[in-house]
Amino acid sequence: MSETAPMTPSLWTRLSNPGHFMRWSGRLGPWLAALSLATLAVGLYQTFLVVPPDYQQGETVRIMYIHVPAAWLGVFFYGAMSLSAIGSLVWRHPLADVSQRAAAPIGAAFTLICLVTGSLWGKPMWGTYWVWDARLTSMLVLFLIYCGLIALWRTIEDPNRAARAVSILTLVGAVNLPIIKFSVNWWSTLHQPASILRMGGSTIDPSMLYPLLVMIGAATLGGTTLHLFTMRTEIMRRRVRTLTIREAERLDSGARRVTPAPSPVALPQGL
Repeated sequence: MSETAPMTPSLWTRLSNPGHFMRWSGRLGPWLAALSLATLAVGLYQTFLVVPPDYQQGETVRIMYIHVPAAWLGVFFYGAMSLSAIGSLVWRHPLADVSQRAAAPIGAAFTLICLVTGSLWGKPMWGTYWVWDARLTSMLVLFLIYCGLIALWRTIEDPNRAARAVSILTLVGAVNLPIIKFSVNWWSTLHQPASILRMGGSTIDPSMLYPLLVMIGAATLGGTTLHLFTMRTEIMRRRVRTLTIREAERLDSGARRVTPAPSPVALPQGL
């Protein structure tokens, strides 16, 4: 009789295994963090010591090197959450909900940074910290969606119900992403139109563009590193929760087994 060779797990199976993810992410994480810090150091050096002042905005143009990467990552992480929501609803991928939950606070933080730096940048340029501009309003809506999803996770105690509800609302909220992207084209806004990725090339001078791209790369590496470590923390939190529930169930079942049955009450004589 011929023996059946053991089946090699597919790439999809290995990637969906939390244990496998913990092993490779533990090895990759420190290197990714070091690369992020090195890229950030180069970007900050260029931002504050190399980039010349703008002929119109002066030194305030340096806010752009924080504002633009933060805006990019706020949108990027919501896109990642939308993909994770599909993986959770359609394929029941074990890491999809972990990835989605880990990305939410990171995306919310970068979106908040985008709103704050945008307000600081808008004061000298527009004369006010805030206007109900289409781009600004759509980014504010994105931040509120992030906050709502985080609150929903904490409201629903059952993890499976919470994951399903959050995934559905994440996909509903994804309609805001194209609004953010094309708001400066669809409406007349104070916010400048696209100046990096556009037909005909970038409108930013190379002396300012290349440091900006370095800062975007550094922010992307840093955000990815945070996401990786936050996913690891979420997996360990869920493992601790599972072990705690199992231990509580074991102690409860053991207590029921050792509890003696109540002894019959002796009736008084003559009854």
